[in-house]
Amino acid sequence: MNFWHNYRLRLLSYALCGVFFFDIGIASAETSVWSVLSGNNTVYLGGTVHLLRPSDYPLPEEYEQAYQASSDIYFETDISAMSKLSVQTQMLQQLTYSDDRTLKSVLNEEAYTAIAEYAAGLGMPLMMLEKFKPGLLVSTFQVLEFQRMGFTPLGVDSHYNTKAINDGKPIGQLETVEEQIGFLAAMGEGNESEFILLSLRDIDQTEQLIEEMIQAWRTGNNQKLSEMFVEEMKEEAPELYDSLLLQRNLKWIPQIEQMLKDEDTEFVLVGAAHIVGENGLLELLSSKGYQIKQL
Repeated sequence: MNFWHNYRLRLLSYALCGVFFFDIGIASAETSVWSVLSGNNTVYLGGTVHLLRPSDYPLPEEYEQAYQASSDIYFETDISAMSKLSVQTQMLQQLTYSDDRTLKSVLNEEAYTAIAEYAAGLGMPLMMLEKFKPGLLVSTFQVLEFQRMGFTPLGVDSHYNTKAINDGKPIGQLETVEEQIGFLAAMGEGNESEFILLSLRDIDQTEQLIEEMIQAWRTGNNQKLSEMFVEEMKEEAPELYDSLLLQRNLKWIPQIEQMLKDEDTEFVLVGAAHIVGENGLLELLSSKGYQIKQL
């Protein structure tokens, strides 16, 4: 493989790790970890941030409490598989145009000019991005912006995935890698230009909002996180909200309910955006009568 192909694969692995960074009721209390109770059975829910800075460690102690109290650890998908070359190659095939389409052909002039200017500011040749689908393009820009601010893919999920492997704890997933690739591939489909322009605007605001967001996550300020990310997505990109958050939450609920019926104690770690809001996991589980307690 040539240099640009290898470079795109590296960007892709980072991008998929970071695609659900914003991958964010119940009132706020201590931190973004909750217990869900059904009789004597407990499932812990932890809201995660997929990219963090070294200075964001150690994590709030409640994460470790839930981890130690749990026999099984669940993530959105198979994190370890993301580093496999075969999976990255599969992602590259699905997240890039294989026909005669390019970004120039699917975007209007305003959106294409915007990405050209943004890429130039990063020192990236636009030719290497032309076949990227909008989801991969935006995720790549997001991750590069976070890297510039000192963030790495060693977020909450990666931390506990490595820890569970080392400790020999069973690891499960709520959805397959193929499903996650599908979500990313479908981002902006049908309204590519609007999706690109809104995403670039959000990236421009990242630096001024990042400390506020991290603080809200650490202290479990669900209302703030919901206002910053979930409600904005729901209002400005309702189709994306439906596919990226709502439908996945609804699909995960039966799996969590099944966990509440067995004798094990599970710790389920998912992007904080899935936890909060009127259709977040906490409200959906509460509406079914489960007892929710914030650690």
